[in-house]
Amino acid sequence: MSVLDLARPEIRAMQPYSSARMEASGGEVFLNANESAWTPVGDGGLGCNRYPEPQPAALLEALAALYGVRREQLLVGRGSDEAIDLLVRAFCRAGRDAILIQPPTFGMYAVCARVQDAGIVEVPLAADFTLDADAVLAALTPAVKLVFICTPNNPTGQLVPRADVERLAQALAGRALLVVDEAYVEFAERGSAADLIDRYDNLAVLRTLSKAWALAGVRIGSLLANADVIALLRRIMAPYPLPLPSVDAALLALSGWGQANARERIGIVRGERARMQVALRRLPGVREVLPSQANFLAVRFDDAGAAYRRLLAAGIVVRDVRRYPNLGDALRITIGTPAENDRVLAVLKSPAMDGRVSAEGSA
Repeated sequence: MSVLDLARPEIRAMQPYSSARMEASGGEVFLNANESAWTPVGDGGLGCNRYPEPQPAALLEALAALYGVRREQLLVGRGSDEAIDLLVRAFCRAGRDAILIQPPTFGMYAVCARVQDAGIVEVPLAADFTLDADAVLAALTPAVKLVFICTPNNPTGQLVPRADVERLAQALAGRALLVVDEAYVEFAERGSAADLIDRYDNLAVLRTLSKAWALAGVRIGSLLANADVIALLRRIMAPYPLPLPSVDAALLALSGWGQANARERIGIVRGERARMQVALRRLPGVREVLPSQANFLAVRFDDAGAAYRRLLAAGIVVRDVRRYPNLGDALRITIGTPAENDRVLAVLKSPAMDGRVSAEGSA
C-alpha cells in the first residue's frame, strides 16, 4: 500500500496549477508572467519585480543539508502552519475524515481541521503531560488520516520518546500519516526523527526557522516527508509561497556565520532555561515548573491570574495558557535574554498585588 492511498482521491487526480515560472526557465528577457520590467524602489538587487521560484533551489539545498534529508523529501512554505494546513486539506475529506491530537498541544492542528470540516479525535496527555501511545492507538478509527504529535510539546515542553515515535509510525502504517512537530527540537537534548523518514513512508516531520533560528518574522517552515507526499502537497500549494526577502534572510541565517550564531544563542537559551527552572521553583506562589526541552517554561502558580497581571503591569508579556486542559493554573514564559529573565524573577519576587488592590490604589 502506498502512503498516497491515505490521501483524498480528488487531490491525487487533480491537475495542479502551472505557473509561468514553472513552465519556463532560462532566457534573458522575461515577458511570460506579466511582471513589471522595473525593480521597485529600494530593491537592493533582489529582483522583487519578478516572481520567486516556487521552491528556491539554494534554500532547498541548505535546508536539506541542515535537516539531513534529500531535496525531494522537503517542502518549504510560510511557516510550519502552512504545512499543517496543506496536510489536512490533502488527506482529510470534509465531513468524513479526521485528525488525532493530544491536548494540551499546539492549537493550529485543530484550527486547520475545523476549517476543512474534518473531525478531531482528542486523546489527552497523561497527568504528567507525557504521551500515552497505547491510548492513541486505541482511539484510532478508520476516519483518522493524520496523527499529530508535538515534541517538545507546546505549551508544556516535554519530549515524546523516540521509541514511542517509531512505535506509532509502525502501528499507523497503511492507516494514518504520523506528523511529528519539531518546532522546538533544536533546544532539546535529543535530536530529530527525520532520519526515520526513509524507513516509514507514513512519517512526516515539521520544522521551522521561527524559533532557534530567530526568523519568526520571515515565516519559513519545512515539511520533511516521503517524496510522494511532498509532490502531492506541491500540487495544492500556492504557486509563489516564499517572498524573495524572506529567502534572502533565511540563506544568511543558514550560512556558516549564521549557524555559528544560532548555536551560540541556543546554548544561552539552554543555560537560562536551567537557571530559570531553579529560580522560579524557589519563588513564593509558584507551585510547579514543568520540565521543558523547549525555549519556554510552563509554570503553575497559586494565582496565575495575579501573576499575569503583575508581569503585564511591569511591561512583561507572557502567555496565559489557563484555557488549556489541565493547565488552569499555568503561564507559559519564554526564555528571553538574561536581563529579561532577571526582570521576570524580580517582578515575581515583589509583594503580591492582585487586581483589586491595584484598582484601589489608583482610585
